[in-house]
Amino acid sequence: MPGRLFDKVAIVTGAGTGIGEAIALKFAKEGARLMLVGLPDDPVEDVARLINGAGGFAEVYLGDIAEERHAEAAVEACASVYGRIDVLINNAGVFLAVGETQDYPIDKFDETLRANVRSVFLMTKFALPYLQKTHGNIVATGSEAGMIGHPKNAMYGGTKAFIHSFIRGVAGEQAAYGVRANCVCPGPIDTAWTHKSTGPMDSELASMITQATPMGRRGTPEEVANVFCFLASDEASFVTGALYAVDGGITISKGPMGAKADSFFKTQPEGTLPTRHSHDGLKNKDYETVT
Repeated sequence: MPGRLFDKVAIVTGAGTGIGEAIALKFAKEGARLMLVGLPDDPVEDVARLINGAGGFAEVYLGDIAEERHAEAAVEACASVYGRIDVLINNAGVFLAVGETQDYPIDKFDETLRANVRSVFLMTKFALPYLQKTHGNIVATGSEAGMIGHPKNAMYGGTKAFIHSFIRGVAGEQAAYGVRANCVCPGPIDTAWTHKSTGPMDSELASMITQATPMGRRGTPEEVANVFCFLASDEASFVTGALYAVDGGITISKGPMGAKADSFFKTQPEGTLPTRHSHDGLKNKDYETVT
């Protein structure tokens, strides 16, 4: 039986690590043909080799898509290789610093705004003419932080709130062209970003995120990728302008509810995707914890 994304052509940004890697592997498993986009020092080519070695189809574009020329070139590379574009996954982004607003580094503010906001706008702008031709769709990575704010990282939450509003605006205007647009809004996910040893979170925040999650654990990148797959597929044909929370209930939490979670919820499910880079998202990145 053909997969849910059989013969769909999808661009996945931030495809080398974490949630992006899982999206790429999930989409390939479901039959999509892929253009994987990432920075030159991200393991995007490793993900592509894994997909192609398993009989899938994955090409690679390496470049900083917060730059106009790279965003446009990534879109054109996909169209050139496959002849069309059906899905744009706006997943690329950064989480570079933790600190109260009065202490937050201005250079990290500028870099976060550029990577999280400008890249989404540029990729959407350049992909839309192709998506209009195929009646395709866009799925962007938002965040629970964009819904309820993020203490010690108000900046990060602000960039995600922009993405939520931007995608909903795109959904409204692009319905006239048969294009859908939605957001997946992850909560605390088991990637480099949510561990003290691999990212800017201090030990207090790393502990608080699971305590505040009613299900009492981090989600897995694969659990998030499953929702991306649904929204990108024809099964979601009547879904546009939606913000899908994949957050273990953190946006409805009242206090440290994670301690009360059933042991069934606290255990991460065994995945089926051969992810290798879930905790590599901040390798070669300059991140900072402000104390």
